Amino acid sequence: MSSYCINPFCANRQNSDDAENCLSCGTSLLINNRIRLVEPLKTLTDDPYNYFDVFEVDDTGTQWNIVRKRRVMKVLKWNTPKLREFIEGESLALQLIQHPNIPESKVDDFFTFVPTSPLILHCLVMDKIEGQSLEQWIESNGRISQSQALEWLRQLVEILDTVHRSDFFHRDIKPSNIILQPNGQLALVDFGAARRLTNTYLAKVSGSGGTDAGRGGRYEITVVVTPYYTPLEQINGQAVPQSDFFALGRTFVNLVTGIQLMDLPRDKKTGNLIWRDKARQIDKPFADFLDELMAFLPGQRPQTTEIILQRLKKLPQQSKLYRLIRSKPFMFSAAIASVSLIGLLAYTLGFPAYANNLVAQGQKLEEENNTEQAQKLFDQAVKIRPELSNQISKFYFDIAGRVKEDLELEKKYYNLAAKYNPNDIDSYNNLALTCQFLRDIDCVNKSYQQLFRLEPNSWTGHYNLANFYETQEKYDLAQEQYNLAIKSGQDQALIAVNNLSRLNNLQGNYAQAQQLAIKGLNKAPSSDKQLRAVLYKNLAWAKLMQKKYQEADENLQKAFELDSQRVDVYCLLAKTKEALRDLDYASSYGEMCLLARTDGVYLPEIQKWREELLRRIFKKN
Repeated sequence: MSSYCINPFCANRQNSDDAENCLSCGTSLLINNRIRLVEPLKTLTDDPYNYFDVFEVDDTGTQWNIVRKRRVMKVLKWNTPKLREFIEGESLALQLIQHPNIPESKVDDFFTFVPTSPLILHCLVMDKIEGQSLEQWIESNGRISQSQALEWLRQLVEILDTVHRSDFFHRDIKPSNIILQPNGQLALVDFGAARRLTNTYLAKVSGSGGTDAGRGGRYEITVVVTPYYTPLEQINGQAVPQSDFFALGRTFVNLVTGIQLMDLPRDKKTGNLIWRDKARQIDKPFADFLDELMAFLPGQRPQTTEIILQRLKKLPQQSKLYRLIRSKPFMFSAAIASVSLIGLLAYTLGFPAYANNLVAQGQKLEEENNTEQAQKLFDQAVKIRPELSNQISKFYFDIAGRVKEDLELEKKYYNLAAKYNPNDIDSYNNLALTCQFLRDIDCVNKSYQQLFRLEPNSWTGHYNLANFYETQEKYDLAQEQYNLAIKSGQDQALIAVNNLSRLNNLQGNYAQAQQLAIKGLNKAPSSDKQLRAVLYKNLAWAKLMQKKYQEADENLQKAFELDSQRVDVYCLLAKTKEALRDLDYASSYGEMCLLARTDGVYLPEIQKWREELLRRIFKKN
């Protein structure tokens, strides 16, 4: 074992473990009366841009904590104010953030050491996290599965939750700063770029310093950049907690593709990474979520770690397998498979076997994107054995479900599924929804016509069509379909009751909106907190517009307790508190209304309320 000299200007820093002073320069090898440098963890170099040396050390402990163990020490070689800010910030972060998967460091683990005047070295000691960085792991093992990605993302967000709740954000999340420990748990390291979220910092990033001199007002912002992992706002010196989420999303693109980010193509229009075709194991819901983490603007990303954790709990339920196993087509195909197996046992020669072979060849051609030839074989097979049409329909239905980010292709395959089984309700329902996203009104109308021909009392069909009319602001048609959904679905269709209440509020029918919201609350199960929250919100909206301000406030507080992430609740609370002359709360809720994100759901009333708030703010100023 060796003992290394801390002096960065020493000509020969390696010494024997029993030496007291460096044989080359005479510097003491016992640092701060407790620490010996055992091994450099990064190459020792005199490169002026290599600001830190990092060593594994033997630490005998302090008088308050006499525990001898191997730890890690960072040594700042250049005594400049900006670099001192980094290491002081890291020391403070590690003292204040308490998490088992973050290195621990105490007050007396940060000190200065003077090997020779005027050289002053700033030293930070922290516990060593054993394991392998994910950058190293991915080089050896390749890309990870979806289940592994979900588990690792959950672990990291739970760590970040502690970081953010401690009023810090990391600013340098990347695979090399994440350690896979021997126990399978991930750890987050290197808090040298961490920032504390203080009022001073908020003043910096908001540019409220009182002058327009330079980026971010009169203050200078320390910019930390890791190419491909750092979002634009951080490059511009205006990092926010949501900047960590961007870096987290980019980290997982690297992990699920196994490809360096610089080697992935970019969309020429948006600049977004094109990565999904390199990660076929990732379902569309999870891929969409990763892209949301990497959204261009901080406000387009999830706003808190709590929201991310809630979304992660729901992602497995949204996976393709989950939906497929629980869908009617899957259950129907299981029956078809049983019938086909019996048929194969009964018929070993002749037309049945020939027809089955045609289907197999057609499926292979379709997988090779040769739809025209595949359909010719499928049509021949159906002429011989008409019952095979259901199997072919199921095949196309499954392909449609696997299509990623190409709605036209999805529409094509749902049309083919309906062609081979014209009585399949699920094909028409999914086709209608796909056409809604495409805004193909003719396709929407035809699909729902076929759906209601087969199942006039499909409450989900009526509900989805009502949603479509609502996005077109055809509120009368939407109300008609919501009423049909309620009539067909009864207690299953409480979400339609809620939406109908909202539409009545939009149209000024506040008494009717109130009646519907109360009806929904009387039937909604206590376990469905999100549904009850939105019903309370609509009830409060109706009360507010009827100038029953105290009742509106009480109902909004109930909605907030059930679902604290609803933007419309913030906006209504701002209006209600203002009516009650509770101006401090009105201002706080108004700010939340303006800044909170809507998770991609467009509600025209929120836009209207935000515009009203902004007009009042500008009028005051």
